Amino acid sequence: MNSRMSDIESRIIEIEQRLEMLDAERTELTQELSELRDQIAREKELVCSTPSFPDAPITNSSSAEEKITLIRRLFRGRDDVYARRWESPKTGKSGYQPACRNEWVSGLCDKRRVKCADCPHREFLPLTDAVVRNHVAGHERNSSDSSHSYVIGIYPMLSDETCWFLAADFDKASWQEDALAFMETCAIHNVPAGLERSRSGNGGHVWMFFVEPVPTSLARQLGAFLITDAMRRRPEIGFDSYDRFFPNQDTLPKGGFGNLIALPFQGAVRKQGYTLFLDEHFVPYSDQWAFLSSLQPMSKFRLLDIVEQAQRNGQITGVRMVVNDEYDDEPWAATPSRKLSDVPIQGPLPESVKLVLGNQVYVEKA
Repeated sequence: MNSRMSDIESRIIEIEQRLEMLDAERTELTQELSELRDQIAREKELVCSTPSFPDAPITNSSSAEEKITLIRRLFRGRDDVYARRWESPKTGKSGYQPACRNEWVSGLCDKRRVKCADCPHREFLPLTDAVVRNHVAGHERNSSDSSHSYVIGIYPMLSDETCWFLAADFDKASWQEDALAFMETCAIHNVPAGLERSRSGNGGHVWMFFVEPVPTSLARQLGAFLITDAMRRRPEIGFDSYDRFFPNQDTLPKGGFGNLIALPFQGAVRKQGYTLFLDEHFVPYSDQWAFLSSLQPMSKFRLLDIVEQAQRNGQITGVRMVVNDEYDDEPWAATPSRKLSDVPIQGPLPESVKLVLGNQVYVEKA
């Protein structure tokens, strides 16, 4: 009898322990269920909040020709030259190089011994609809080898030192916060802008388009004012992620094209959600073409109005410039944009010069 009672009591304890485990598991599952339902609700809210563009002239259902035309109308740089991205499987190095008709042509091209910039047989290829299609597809459509990703860059500054767009580049960990503050400042000043996630996924470009080509220096002054005002409005941010504007120079460097920027919608990385335009929640628009075709370019008159008013109010600071991308590995090899004097500086020279070491080395102009 005592043995039977002991077995029953053991079973009771076993059941009670099992019930406690089930209660704990139920609590955990209930909490997880609640979190999943909240997540679905948030995602539905994001979808519902994503703006629609009912009057957009071009949408997802538009033809490929219409989409290519839209890309070439907005992201308009030089038509007589474009750059191809290259990557060395041996060294892992990568970069962009102006596309050349004679690349690796026997007897004409010898990259191993002659730099492209110094080659007498260099013949640039023009930017065409077919080139843009290859970029959007992610590979050369007429090539049997689709394993190599096809990526192009465009040169924003035209030969007369004007441009059709201005793009602000943000990277580093705080790029989203900084880019959003910049976008808010654009909205305040009625500057239509779109935020594109960069090809790497670790940064973004804010694009502003113009109705007609405008002086590059004027476009960059607009960007400088917007950055200055964004910092004034949000001083706690600091804008450490702001890198540069494209175009990156006010004038063309002698013998060069200025800095290039990668064209959005690259086929290979687009599938990962990169090189696409984002809403305020950093979610890609469900209809990229509707968003872009609804984005109104700025008139030159409006651009002048904003810049002149900012100049009167002293609201424009200097903006960062870098050397030509073609010489990223060896910036000292770039051709100077103006003739440098061989005449030594006449004394007396200062006993010391103050330098500030930041992301670059800064020297006081005085």
